[in-house]
Amino acid sequence: MKFGKTVVKYHILILVTAVALLVPSAIGMARTRINYDMLTYLPGDMDTVRGQDILMEDFGKGAFSFVIVEDMPLEDISAMKAQIEQVKHVDTVLWYDSFMDLSVPMEMLPQKLYDAFNSGNATMMAVFLETSTSSDDTMEAIRAIRGIAGRQCFVSGMSAMVTDLKDLCEEEEPAYVGLAVLLACAAMMLFMDSWLIPFVFLLSIGMAILLNMGTNYFLGEISYLTKALSAVLQLAVTMDYSIFLWNSYNEQKHEKSGKQAAMAAAIDQTLTSVLGSSVTTVAGFIALCFMSFSLGRDLGVVMAKGVILGVIGCVTTLPSLILLLDRALERAGHRALLPQAEKSAKRVTKIFPILLILSLLLVWPAYRGYKKTNESVYYELTETLPKDMDFAIANSRLQKQFGVGATHMILLNAGLDGDEVRAMCREMEQVEGVKYVLGLESVVGSMIPEEMLPKTAVEILKNEKWELLLVNSEYKTASEEVNRQIEALNAVLKQYDSGGMLIGEAPCTKDMIEVTDTDFKVVNAISIAAIFLIIALVEKSISLPFILVAVIELAIFINLGLPYYTGTKLPFIAPICISTIQLGATVDYAILMTTRYKRERYAGKEKREAVNTALASSIPSILVSAMGLFAATFGVARYSNIDMIRSLCNLMARGAIVSMFCVILILPSLFMLLDPVICATSVGFCKKTSCAGRKVRFQRSE
Repeated sequence: MKFGKTVVKYHILILVTAVALLVPSAIGMARTRINYDMLTYLPGDMDTVRGQDILMEDFGKGAFSFVIVEDMPLEDISAMKAQIEQVKHVDTVLWYDSFMDLSVPMEMLPQKLYDAFNSGNATMMAVFLETSTSSDDTMEAIRAIRGIAGRQCFVSGMSAMVTDLKDLCEEEEPAYVGLAVLLACAAMMLFMDSWLIPFVFLLSIGMAILLNMGTNYFLGEISYLTKALSAVLQLAVTMDYSIFLWNSYNEQKHEKSGKQAAMAAAIDQTLTSVLGSSVTTVAGFIALCFMSFSLGRDLGVVMAKGVILGVIGCVTTLPSLILLLDRALERAGHRALLPQAEKSAKRVTKIFPILLILSLLLVWPAYRGYKKTNESVYYELTETLPKDMDFAIANSRLQKQFGVGATHMILLNAGLDGDEVRAMCREMEQVEGVKYVLGLESVVGSMIPEEMLPKTAVEILKNEKWELLLVNSEYKTASEEVNRQIEALNAVLKQYDSGGMLIGEAPCTKDMIEVTDTDFKVVNAISIAAIFLIIALVEKSISLPFILVAVIELAIFINLGLPYYTGTKLPFIAPICISTIQLGATVDYAILMTTRYKRERYAGKEKREAVNTALASSIPSILVSAMGLFAATFGVARYSNIDMIRSLCNLMARGAIVSMFCVILILPSLFMLLDPVICATSVGFCKKTSCAGRKVRFQRSE
């Protein structure tokens, strides 16, 4: 009890230190950059990523957008183009007057070039920026371009999407935390025995959350998804530990003389219990770090760090706050609105064969739905945002007016012969869905010699090392059609230039599809193996890891299978993250019940009595914990307009409830069925003498 006594002795100093740490944490949080571009998490050795780097280093071009202008005189468009060129970080703007003087009729352009930039009452210019797609400078430039362009103009592209995403996130994020706190607090006030204790929990967890967010500064940057979800997840996941401490403290007050002695014992008891359960949660998040798509590492590190800080706060800051507010907490006590756990436990063990049959009947449809859901996720990042946002309207105009669904860029060896480049372009234009391939060869060699073109126009598309071509596709990013098209274009490109690269949003998204498909299998296997091993070591059992993981995996199958049956499409990241998060966060429910079942069996109780006691004692904690996780995530799921955040929170909320029912109904039923196997393959379930006695009685009864 040394640690508990130390915390109790220095509880005022602990609180002062915790409050003092909030200042650097707030500064660190404010200075942590947020990344809104999912494609930056692709492995750096992929051609698409290397190509983007070359585009930046050798061409000085990073982000790329089309600006669509409707019903505007040519002179005004030219003046607007000149203004856009003056925007900070804009490298070049490619339009008609980049090749010809406005005094020359547009009809003098080659037909391909004319059709590329004109459609009915609309014209289009290509804007290249010298900064990367999702940099802060690029987002400022997009806002400036929109300010110049006005209502008759629409700015499309990935950078415009990232800008709108950032603005929406910054608008919604305060509400995420507010809703999570409000609803989690309401759930705890109903299901716990004090009106005040939920606020104490939230104060303690809030300090740990701020410390976690502040220490993200040392990571350099985190993704918007991590920022949006980490506070909500940390609140929901670490709430369990606070509940353990509070329940333990109330028990110890009846056994110890004085609140300080009771708290010291409660701290030590909680630390022992929480370490085992928190290790499984941390392992679940660490499994995300094994993704090649490094968004998993981003989320995994931040959440694992959050759980560790939550455990530390639970056994230091929280007990210090409880000791300080002990009298107020006693006055705020009330009867918890919880069902009669003893009666419920007896009913479960009484009908356990029926529950097992029902769970077996669920396995196949749940697994089928789970597999089908994983096969039908979407990867189009723009689909995660509302259709009425500026970038979405611009993309729709681009598709409708110009028939452009996606734009690819080709980096080609500048030393390649002009005739070969033209031959390659003609071959690429025969690929299904390719509207046209634009480059110097679209102009040169048809009507205008290269020497007659303005030097600036040539420099936009060619330098000493590379030549840049634009390929406009009729197909949308992430569609099966565009992915087949990319494969065909790459095949043609490699015939003419083995070192050539096809880059852009659609090729990057295709790589992301392939990478994350492998990641899903790897992360799933690692998280299951890690948690399996931890349970085996903690419970000292061969059979229990199979049983506990099987119960939670069934809950995951049910949770992720439901979208298939309801016709709901999920963003690609949802199944990867939810499988791991739900396993890591809710296996604690199963460990809690198993630990109590083990203790009761070791104390000499018979199977049914031990299972009844374990279930009855676990129901309140599991119910409060699951409702806390549900409440913290359900509100965010209902509020958010960002489908990636909404889907993840919706799955976490439903997963908490599904896991709760699986653990309360199926796990004790499995204990009833497999008790002899568990006792024979586990250490600490029964003393040698009592086991021998049970064996003799069992043989006699036969």
